[in-house]
Amino acid sequence: MDTESKIIPKTFLWMFLGLLVTAGVAWYSYSTDFFINIIANGSWTVLLIVEVVVVLLFSFLFKKLPAPIVAILYFVYAIINGITLSVIFYTFELKSIIYLFLASAALFGVLGFIGFKTQVDLTKWHSIFFGVLIIGVILSIVNVFVGNSMLDIAIDWIILMTFFGVTIYDMNRIRDLEYEEVINQNKAYIYGAMQLYLDFINIFIRILSLFGKRKD
Repeated sequence: MDTESKIIPKTFLWMFLGLLVTAGVAWYSYSTDFFINIIANGSWTVLLIVEVVVVLLFSFLFKKLPAPIVAILYFVYAIINGITLSVIFYTFELKSIIYLFLASAALFGVLGFIGFKTQVDLTKWHSIFFGVLIIGVILSIVNVFVGNSMLDIAIDWIILMTFFGVTIYDMNRIRDLEYEEVINQNKAYIYGAMQLYLDFINIFIRILSLFGKRKD
C-alpha cells in the first residue's frame, strides 16, 4: 500500500478549518453572551434539532450529495457546535482550556499516527467501540437523574478510552478511503475531516471534564 496518501493532508486541513470555525464561534458566542440569550429565549431546542438534522444528512446522504453541499453541512455543523461548546468558557478557566486543548491535540496526533501506520485489521473493533459508546450515552442519561459524581467520572473515562480506539480506527479507515472506488474522491476528505473532528472534540471535552480547572 502506498503510504504517501494524498487524502490525509486534505483531511487534516479540513479538520483544522472546522476546529478553527468552532473555536471562533465558541469564543464569540461566549464574549457576546449569545449562548446565554439562546438559552433564555428557548431557542436552544431549535439549535439542537438543526444540529441533529445536519448530522443525519451528512451521515446518510453523504454519498448522494454533491461535494459543495457536503462541505456546507460540515461547516454548518462546526458553527452550531461552536455555539453549544461556548459553555466551556463559562465553566472552566481559560488557561486550563488552552493547556488541555494542546494536550488533547498532542494525544490526538499520537493516536492518529498509530492509526495511519498500523496494518492490523481493525474492522471487527468498530462494532465494539459503537456498543461501548451507546452504553456510555445511556449511562450518561441515567446519571442525569441519579446525579452520582463518581459515575460521571467513570463515564468520562469509559468514553475517553473508547474514543482513543475510535480515533485509531477512523484514521486507519480514512487512510484506505483513497483506494475505494465507491467513494467520490472529491469529497472523501470531507468525510474524513468530519470523523476526526468529532473524535478530537470528544477527546478534548472528556479530558477537560476530567482535568479542567473549574471557575469558582
